[in-house]
Amino acid sequence: MRSEINITLWNLCRPTGQEYCHVNGAGQGNRGCFSNHTMSMTKSAGGPQGAVDLKLDLKPSSESAKKLQNKDSSFLDGSPSESPDLETTKGITAFQALVHLVKGNIGTGVLGLPLAMKNAGILVGPLSLLAMGFISCHCMHILVRCAQRFCHRLNKPFMDYGDTVMHGLEASPSTWLRNHAHWGRRIVSFFLIVTQMGFCCVYIVFLADNLKQVVEAVNSTTNNCHYNRTVILTPTMDSRLYMLAFLPFLVLLVFVRNLRALSIFSLLANITMLVSLIIITQSIIQGIPDPSRLPLVANWKTYSLFFGTAVFSFESIGVVLPLENKMKDARRFPVILSLGMSIVTALYISIGTLGYLRFGNDIKASITLNLPNCWLYQSVKILYIIGILCTYALQFYVPAEIIIPFATSQVLKRWALPLELFIRLAMVSLTCILAILIPRLDLVLSLVGSLSSSALALIIPPLLEITTYYSEGMSPITIIKDALISILGFVGFVMGTYQALEELIQSEDPLTFSNSTIFIQ
Repeated sequence: MRSEINITLWNLCRPTGQEYCHVNGAGQGNRGCFSNHTMSMTKSAGGPQGAVDLKLDLKPSSESAKKLQNKDSSFLDGSPSESPDLETTKGITAFQALVHLVKGNIGTGVLGLPLAMKNAGILVGPLSLLAMGFISCHCMHILVRCAQRFCHRLNKPFMDYGDTVMHGLEASPSTWLRNHAHWGRRIVSFFLIVTQMGFCCVYIVFLADNLKQVVEAVNSTTNNCHYNRTVILTPTMDSRLYMLAFLPFLVLLVFVRNLRALSIFSLLANITMLVSLIIITQSIIQGIPDPSRLPLVANWKTYSLFFGTAVFSFESIGVVLPLENKMKDARRFPVILSLGMSIVTALYISIGTLGYLRFGNDIKASITLNLPNCWLYQSVKILYIIGILCTYALQFYVPAEIIIPFATSQVLKRWALPLELFIRLAMVSLTCILAILIPRLDLVLSLVGSLSSSALALIIPPLLEITTYYSEGMSPITIIKDALISILGFVGFVMGTYQALEELIQSEDPLTFSNSTIFIQ
């Protein structure tokens, strides 16, 4: 699935304890960094460093090195380790890395791409999505190249996103940037928190929308998905009440602190979403009407909403460094990255374009809401509900592991656990409140993509390349290219955020969002 799950799983192994890094005797590829967590939940599994720095200040510990001795887990495979005491770390193959990269991009964002195509136009949408995929892939290559540069320069086996940005600022010719280099890691952590909490808000809205539609159509749902009839859904309670109904279940999920249990949730989510996407794809390729009725170019105001949704879908840049770190032969990773992102881009363009062609101007914020009212497609919504519920806990883990360690370090040890549980409760309640305030899935997708994902995926990597290589000499063309990409990301950041907020404010009743739609089968 999309980067949400995989970013989280690879961050599960960056706890608040000390850090130990090693390099295999082979001397290339298969590099690993392991953490010794003080909590019981990590004593049974170790793993690679995460895509982001979950702790602002990490210090090496010889004690943790003695205790862990090359422990590894199979979190990259979506399953817990059966042999945590392996003497050597087994890297993943090129094919496994390709599978993880593709899986790391597929999630809720792909379901909103048909509406994004409507916001851009049937011609401009696919072309823009192709360009977005190319630029996102290029920025991922930049991040990998800069991380490798600092690994060699500083003799470190692994460099995560936050560390790479920090060392990039340290290499800057500007004295002010060098003196404030530590803010680079903090900025990455901040945008990660905003992005992951935004994912959680999207999930809550998605859960409420789909469950509401399933419940409203239960009395008229049939086994035949092909005959034509009009189905008027029976109105039930407001979608915001569905969000509140999910809150107790979400609270119980975020109280799960065991890594093995979270990896099981990931595996379940991957299976349910894969099955659902297959069923959705075979549905939208049937009965596509004449596309000439659709506009080639949409209004420029709605294009900024397209930008936010597209960036939200492609924002998997945090996946690349852990993947590169886990490969047996890391030298092949650039090829795998290009191939994987090509597959993802082709899949996005196909589903987005076909979905818009199939449903036209009636397309909804999630294509699952357009599926016919029969039990086959209702089961798709139920499967996705299960998958998103499982994914919520994984997404929540990342901001929790950034915020909670700092908070608990400020109190006595006997108050640490109560404070942690209180913070988890407050954070999950905050995501629910934000979802209730913005109960429109299309606007939440665009807002999260524009506000935070654009910074991590488009703005920071080109600037990182400039600060890393400027003192060594860069061609003017490269500098102009990086500047243009960052400007594009910043313009999308401003316009996408502004347009999403304006759409919300100008709505006659921004807090009312009903899915009591009419199916024509």
